[in-house]
Amino acid sequence: MTSPGCRGFSAAAALLLLCATSAASAELSDKLRDDSELSQFYSQVEQNPIANATLTLRSCTLFVPTNEAFQRYKGNIHVLYHITTAAFSKEQLPKTVSSDMDGNPPLYITKNRNGDIYVNNARIIPSLSVEMTNREGKRQVMHIIDEVLQPLAVQKNAQDNINNPDAMQFLQMAEQLELNDFHLRTYRSQVTLAKKESVYQSPGAHTFLIPIDESFKLSARSGLVDAKVIDGHVIPNTVIFTAASQHDDPKTSAAFEDLLKVTVSFFKQKDGKMYVKSNTIVGDAKHREGVVLAEIVKANIPVQNGVVHLIHRPLMIIDTTVTDFLKSFKFLNENGENGALRKFYEVIMDNGGEVLDDITNLSEVTILAPSNDAWNASLIENLLRNRKKMREILNMHIIRDRLNVDKIRQKNANMIAQVPTVNNSTFLYFNVKGEGTDAVITVEGGGVNATIIQADVAQTNGYVHIIDRVLGVPHTTVLGKLESDPMMSDTYKMGQFSHFNDQLNNTQRRFTYFVPRDKGWQKTELDYPSAHKKLFMPDFSYHSKSILERHLAIADHVFTMKDLVQYSQQAGNVVLPTFRDSLQIRVEEEAGRYVIIWNYKKINVYRPDVECTNGIIHVIDYPLLEEKDVVVSGGSYLTESSICIILANLIMITVAKILN
Repeated sequence: MTSPGCRGFSAAAALLLLCATSAASAELSDKLRDDSELSQFYSQVEQNPIANATLTLRSCTLFVPTNEAFQRYKGNIHVLYHITTAAFSKEQLPKTVSSDMDGNPPLYITKNRNGDIYVNNARIIPSLSVEMTNREGKRQVMHIIDEVLQPLAVQKNAQDNINNPDAMQFLQMAEQLELNDFHLRTYRSQVTLAKKESVYQSPGAHTFLIPIDESFKLSARSGLVDAKVIDGHVIPNTVIFTAASQHDDPKTSAAFEDLLKVTVSFFKQKDGKMYVKSNTIVGDAKHREGVVLAEIVKANIPVQNGVVHLIHRPLMIIDTTVTDFLKSFKFLNENGENGALRKFYEVIMDNGGEVLDDITNLSEVTILAPSNDAWNASLIENLLRNRKKMREILNMHIIRDRLNVDKIRQKNANMIAQVPTVNNSTFLYFNVKGEGTDAVITVEGGGVNATIIQADVAQTNGYVHIIDRVLGVPHTTVLGKLESDPMMSDTYKMGQFSHFNDQLNNTQRRFTYFVPRDKGWQKTELDYPSAHKKLFMPDFSYHSKSILERHLAIADHVFTMKDLVQYSQQAGNVVLPTFRDSLQIRVEEEAGRYVIIWNYKKINVYRPDVECTNGIIHVIDYPLLEEKDVVVSGGSYLTESSICIILANLIMITVAKILN
């Protein structure tokens, strides 16, 4: 007879045995079946006998798209392209693995700077990978991915059996492939003519950039595709799928040697469009230096020896004018797909197109072209109907010179580069921070600081630089401008510790601020070394604030330089209301430059009329400061106005004591 305690023990043991048996029988197929987020892939596996047999009998790695990925995907599903018959954890994944699809086309494994792992263009979602063993004792691994894997697509009526072609076979059989009606005959002919088939047949893992036929509408262009240009369309020994690509990370092309050096890089706009650019760093007689920009019109086509991207124009070839470039980036094809500079082109044409005529007539020109995203600012919408103002703004983006990055660097060597625009009355100010590929180039015009996001797009008569803001349309307050502009950092710092800056975000006021540029403050260090040192010390913030107040006019409207010149001509001197008192100056225009006369001193205006949302800034070459302003005694100093205030207070205290 079994005691109740023994019966309880036996029941518990049986339960444990049942749980252990159940756990042992759990397989990857069960995991797939039970996970509602992976049901669509499980359905595909159920319908495919080979996939079923693999899960039952063999080791394997599954790359499983989520249901959300399936919903975004519009093509045919190839479940065997998601399976490889060897088990790999994330750490064990090699650079390529063979899929179980017919012909065993490879899957390419890459990693970005953030450590994310990609299989072709799909990211492996971290922390969701599973490793299990099936009933046959075979190790199996499942990685969850965020995109459906898409193999090379073949047309239904294809005459040849196309399973796993290399890049050259891809070119030769392009008419039998699903390429969104893009054709590659012209480029294929040039590859054959130049005897460069071996480049596309080369084993390994490479990136191939192939221009479509539409890009050769210019009759002479195909003749410019020589052996070196073909090399410039190949990134050897590196596979780059767009999702895993590093933004603007130059890769050495096959055209990289002593006398010709060409790099290729990828970048993505905010609208999601992917671009590729060649940069001929060292050119020769046939291949000019400069950047050529092309949009990827069909990306991520896997082949046996790498990946192919179709592009809307050939790289390296500089054969269009700036005007042609703007027109070509209006729309990319007859379907009206947006080009990178569509909005810039539209604004030009909406304002009569005269600006485009002006650009066309210039033998040397540089355009600062705002990206499509740059035109989305709300303030710009209000200006688009004002043709006169928009013409001024558009002209601010045109320079009557070939101005590439090297030339900007030369101008920027000793000071911020000042460059006149096409109408000569407006200047742009370039600043370069950093060196090499890490350099950031900004340009200021009309109160707006823009960053060049794509530089040196070379044309036959100049350059195009794509910028991230529209110049001449202010978007920040006086304080925001001070904070962001590298030329005004000393004035900003002085205003911060003295709390003078607190008022400059007030949008109910209109400020006219005469801001000494950093080099101006540096000059005072030579003229008044002791005073200069104290001006930037928090212990002397009261005095710093008093001096800054002299530079700030506050009224119900701003005073432009033209206004001040006109007032000076009428009245001799102009009296501007400041925080405590008033500022008396005279402004003259000399040889197109403005000069302020204050206390018999001439001070050049380095940058006039820097517009802000609540006022205007005039950047001046020297502070409104002179020797008698500063009294130094015993390691401290007081401004003349401060001394007057202290004396007045002493007199009042004395009078009060007498009266008492």
